Amino acid sequence: MGQDKSFLHNCLYFTANSLARGMTRLAEAEFARTGISPSHAFLMMFVNERPGSIQKDLSDELNLAPSTVTRFIDTLVRKGLLRRTADGRNALIYPTEEGARLQAELLGAWQRLFQRYTQILGEEDSQSLTQAVDKAARALGE
Repeated sequence: MGQDKSFLHNCLYFTANSLARGMTRLAEAEFARTGISPSHAFLMMFVNERPGSIQKDLSDELNLAPSTVTRFIDTLVRKGLLRRTADGRNALIYPTEEGARLQAELLGAWQRLFQRYTQILGEEDSQSLTQAVDKAARALGE
């Protein structure tokens, strides 16, 4: 290529993926003690806050493909943290007692993650970056 590598650092695709990898490392470290991955944890926290969620709503809220949400739910059902009930054509998702008890630990991991990246990036940059990334994700997801 012969170009300076700085072109990579001026590419949203490259920088967003680099950011995602770094955040994933931090999140995996903080959520490790919960026994579930960060992605599973966010689904679990959502269901704990909104028991009886419809699987489609989980896909929409978490911005994940329905098949991904199905796999996550299947994993959490096997772990005894979620249960599924049928309501006509809808699958309603509820936490089990064990899943509900895990909420405090999940929220603690989320808080530790927030503290870690805020300590690294600074509070103001963390907030503005979160808002900018969310805005971009929503615009690109439409």
